[in-house]
Amino acid sequence: MLGKLVLGGLAVCAVAIFSSWAAPDANAVVSNEYKFKLPLGLDESGIMIPADNPITTQKVELGRILFFDKRLSNDNTIACANCHLPQFGFTDGQPVATGIRGQKGGRSAPASLNRVFSSVQFWDGRAATLEDQSIGPFTNPIEHGFANYEVMLTKMKKIQGYKTMFLQTFGDDITIENVGKAIASFQRTILSGNSPADRFDLGGETAAISAPAQRGLLLFRDKARCTKCHSGFNFTDEKFHNLGIGWDDNKVDLGRYLVTKNAEDIGAFKTPTLREISRSAPYMHDGRFKTLDDVVNFYNQGGVKNPHQDPLILPLELTKEEKQDLVQFLRTLTGEGWKHIAPPSTFPQ
Repeated sequence: MLGKLVLGGLAVCAVAIFSSWAAPDANAVVSNEYKFKLPLGLDESGIMIPADNPITTQKVELGRILFFDKRLSNDNTIACANCHLPQFGFTDGQPVATGIRGQKGGRSAPASLNRVFSSVQFWDGRAATLEDQSIGPFTNPIEHGFANYEVMLTKMKKIQGYKTMFLQTFGDDITIENVGKAIASFQRTILSGNSPADRFDLGGETAAISAPAQRGLLLFRDKARCTKCHSGFNFTDEKFHNLGIGWDDNKVDLGRYLVTKNAEDIGAFKTPTLREISRSAPYMHDGRFKTLDDVVNFYNQGGVKNPHQDPLILPLELTKEEKQDLVQFLRTLTGEGWKHIAPPSTFPQ
């Protein structure tokens, strides 16, 4: 069960985290406390880490390798990173995700950054933890395509390098639970903060964002009603809302309802973070909007009316200039904390 970590077990300070793998003894568990610094704008009180998966540098490094390894798909063509690329805000730049054999999913790839502040995962919240989310795609026939976890584990256990790493990290053989723990630990280190907006709003840098962006910030907090859902330091309320996506062209995805079976959740999807939003086009759960201007126009008209639309979604009556200012502000949410992340130079053999 997820809970907020009391920051004593997780020190917040700088460290070089992605060093080459090493251990003094292949049979010894190495468990070094993971240390990191939150970029400006992120709040350590919002950190959520399950008690049964404390972060260590070994888990993070192993998780990074797993995240980028295409051998963790049935045909060796798809890694987690295929759909979560740094240059696209840890999405893939496509309307919907693409898996093995070029198969297309029904939803866009959610951004995998700032997940350490997030509870349930996926657009519909079907994964209760980041650990569950981390292993879900492996047995999805459209994504990584394994028939079951045992098939995947059998493949991994033939790689001696992975057997050694899991033994050093967990003191155990390769298990699907430990695969999930390692990938989740890595994902919790993908951060975005210290954006121009943060430096303006919190750092006292009055020139960090332009005058139009400053006007956009005021609109974001007031007339444009953005903070009704995109609230807090991570710009999300972590809740589910029906905006009306798909109701005007008969392409309705039932969203959260497929998980809860509650009528109030029909067509509702989780509010995504807006950090790195200028990198993560196209937008919405089905990737239908190519630009931030398209998104703002959609909200300005009040979404699409339907029997289950969230009452928070109302026409905004923004002028052309106000819409432009709002987009300029959204573009200031591109930050730092993730730029050091890169694929491993080599993979376990």
